[in-house]
Amino acid sequence: MENIICDLCGQEFKKKKSQLKLSAKHYCSIYCSEQGRRKGKTVQCFACDKTVYKSLKDLKNSKSGKYFCGQVCGNAWIGKQQRAANNPNWTGGSSSYKNLLKRTSSRQICKLCGKDNLKMLCVHHLDKNRKNNNTQNLIWLCRNCHFLVHHYKKEENRLFEKK
Repeated sequence: MENIICDLCGQEFKKKKSQLKLSAKHYCSIYCSEQGRRKGKTVQCFACDKTVYKSLKDLKNSKSGKYFCGQVCGNAWIGKQQRAANNPNWTGGSSSYKNLLKRTSSRQICKLCGKDNLKMLCVHHLDKNRKNNNTQNLIWLCRNCHFLVHHYKKEENRLFEKK
């Protein structure tokens, strides 16, 4: 047995001569071995300033360049970014078109299939102009029919026949 110094923490430990030739780096414990294999870096959480390790993959895949200690901090930051004018559904201070259509006398059912589950219903713009929120331009469609109308000409024609 020979005395060796850990490549990570600098602590002295004993290792067999046969084991010395098997690896280029020598660690005193499993913890030091795992820490030595890390290629990423430690960064500050953008929301709470906690120090957190991020792998190279996480560092490379970040679209915003901001890093978070966990999902809670990340979701809190996204929530703040999606408020008011940053939200893709923002209509310049006026209410959303779904609320406009709810206030009208039109029945809340899908125009194509007749489903009436409000959780499944969404608003479709007949002229496909999202900025034209005139109530005559808005109708209720379930999510499935809404997809079909946007992607299949046959379904779009069927919608205009029923209208």
